[in-house]
Amino acid sequence: MSVIQAVRWSPAGDAVRIIDQTLLPERYEERDLRTLDDVCDAIARLAVRGAPAIGVAGALGLVVSMQPHTHEPAAPFRARLESYATRIRGTRPTAVNLSWALSRMLARAATMPVEGAADGTSALLDALREEATRILDEDRAMCRRIGEHGLPLIPDGARILTHCNAGALATAGVGTALAPVYLAAEAGRHVEVLADETRPLLQGSRLTAWELARAGIPVRVIADNMAASFMRAGRIDLCIVGADRIAANGDVANKIGTYGVAILARHHGIPLYVAAPTSTFDASLEDGDRIPIEQRARDEIARGFGRVTVPADVAVENPAFDVTPGALISAIISDRGIHYPPYDFSLRAPAAAASSGR
Repeated sequence: MSVIQAVRWSPAGDAVRIIDQTLLPERYEERDLRTLDDVCDAIARLAVRGAPAIGVAGALGLVVSMQPHTHEPAAPFRARLESYATRIRGTRPTAVNLSWALSRMLARAATMPVEGAADGTSALLDALREEATRILDEDRAMCRRIGEHGLPLIPDGARILTHCNAGALATAGVGTALAPVYLAAEAGRHVEVLADETRPLLQGSRLTAWELARAGIPVRVIADNMAASFMRAGRIDLCIVGADRIAANGDVANKIGTYGVAILARHHGIPLYVAAPTSTFDASLEDGDRIPIEQRARDEIARGFGRVTVPADVAVENPAFDVTPGALISAIISDRGIHYPPYDFSLRAPAAAASSGR
């Protein structure tokens, strides 16, 4: 089983290497990001995407964008660092991982002594590189732990519906929602994934199907509006999706259409699991109504993949995410374990209910 690496350091360590996901599945191409504009453009236009992946890309990208400025004295260097972090942070407002990773980078910078010479800025950049590398390595380990915690929820022969892409392409590791699937296949279990197309950008058909087929895991694509019929026909055993932000009460922001899948799953008595790292939990937000929802460009719907599909004088709404109430979620799988409602995302381990078989 071969799992790709969506974001990492370039071999020379002077750039962020990504898979350009806008080209998949027609063409596989890697890109090296070296400038602030490169990083912001790649995140904004979804060349690199997925909440954990953009957090890693933002951290690594902050380092490479600051590389040309180590000649500056400490004060302007630190001011530039804050400015660059703010600009990267603004590219995708919904996914909390990006803001979390950049805040962590700035906190690391704050621990370094203030120096007036260029040597001080070089040492600061080295410290930032070490912190970004830790974020990268932790993301890989986090994915593996999510897979291990979620594995007991994947029986042999399971038919699994997923929405959008929360696999290796969305992280630095084996994914979040797809991590238990990869580990189930690794353990010799027979599983099949039904990938919603995930309109309007088709992350399910273009990305999830591509990476699973490449890894040798059976997958078939269905249009978003087919899920209800497949559930009614008994062709789906469980649903697993990722998350871009999770509020304190367990409300989950994920790709638009997730809310509909959750309602369908509840109606048909099918468990819906959300898989996400603890960096996605936002305890500062009481509920999902307070999660900012990114609005994307009209042309993603009106000129999807180059063809006019909406009359020029007709308005378009294009929210990238919706919010699924925590009450519709069977459990949340994190790198700390399985969380059951009522949700408690404090730093202690999940309650004993995680092993109660619910």
